[in-house]
Amino acid sequence: MIKSLSIVFAFLFSFTCGAKNNLLTTYSNLAEEKYSDSLYLANLLLSKVNNFLNNTTKSNLKEVKLSWLEARKIYQQTEVFRFGNPIVDDWEGKVNAWPLDEGLIDYVDQTLYYPTENDFSNFNVIANKKIKVEGNLIDASIINTALLENKLHEIGGNEANVATGYHAIEFLLWGQDLNGTKEGKGNRPHTDFSLENCTNDNCDRRREYLLVATKLLVKDLEEIKNAWSIEGKARKDLINSSYKDGLRRVLTGMGSLSYGELAGERMKLGLMLNDPEEEHDCFSDNTHNSHLFNVIGIQNIYLGKYQNIENKVISGSSLSELVQSKDKDLDIILKKSIENTIFHMNKIVSSANNGITYDMLIAKDNKSGNLLIQNAVDALILQSKNIEKVAKLLKINNLQVEGSDSLDDPEAVFN
Repeated sequence: MIKSLSIVFAFLFSFTCGAKNNLLTTYSNLAEEKYSDSLYLANLLLSKVNNFLNNTTKSNLKEVKLSWLEARKIYQQTEVFRFGNPIVDDWEGKVNAWPLDEGLIDYVDQTLYYPTENDFSNFNVIANKKIKVEGNLIDASIINTALLENKLHEIGGNEANVATGYHAIEFLLWGQDLNGTKEGKGNRPHTDFSLENCTNDNCDRRREYLLVATKLLVKDLEEIKNAWSIEGKARKDLINSSYKDGLRRVLTGMGSLSYGELAGERMKLGLMLNDPEEEHDCFSDNTHNSHLFNVIGIQNIYLGKYQNIENKVISGSSLSELVQSKDKDLDIILKKSIENTIFHMNKIVSSANNGITYDMLIAKDNKSGNLLIQNAVDALILQSKNIEKVAKLLKINNLQVEGSDSLDDPEAVFN
């Protein structure tokens, strides 16, 4: 794979912007490189989808699933660029919106299905060429880009109406996970996509949906990769901000992902409710990896270093170096804090690799599993506090870290 030369140009560009912007340039370079890797892996996923649709076998569906899982390892590392960067935050819902109302897309088992505001008898775009979603009648006779991204995705302002992105593709590949907090993931048969031996009807439209959704993922990732290129709008938006505002945005992304998003909405909430519906990669039982790579993404930003899929190290001026120049002890504390979080995330990964997956860990009667999750949550909270200490050290007084009722007002979760 030949990578773009824009990263090289970006390093040269950093020297023309003055020393104060070197850290922000490194951050931008890591963003471009990670989104570039995510795009590359999405294109590989698209090639596997095309191969599967041309030869619809069980083994080829397995290859598509493995490709999806591989793509998640890099994309989850990019979530640290959210929250502090409005351009990324506005874009992100197209590719990683969660949780989703799977009944909007395809057939579901109603015994373990929790619809949002949709009328079950008038949706399921794969089965119906005309659907009514939250009072809106939609012509779905042709499944194409315009239908998914312009008409269906988050229709009615309902964030659970997810029609595009990784999780829509995940649901199409695995199907519902009907096992609750017991062992097992989604188990969609490959024949759901077969034109010759179709199961569960509408295989032609299911094939169309999978292909269009994957092509859209590629398009959307190309858009955000370009936004972080040397002339990209996201890079310029950050670099052209004041130095202090740039640092605030970097720390906001790290702190918000650590605290409100990951520790709160993705982990503590599901633990409190003992609800697998709150699991992030719920159809594939890949949540353990998604959470781990979120934290690795935070670590990469703090250290100013990322090893790409070609095993090349992209690095430069780092937040760690800046903190170290002012308070060596705090730098050591935050680095150890992040390492401790990764240690606890790896405990969850090891559990999943041994057959006890994330949805099983949050079961009400699984005390040892609950403790594994809580230990990781506690590590994330401590990590977040240390990120806030860094902000104070750097005189960033207006840091606005995303919160979560599960952490800040637990009683509200049950009201």
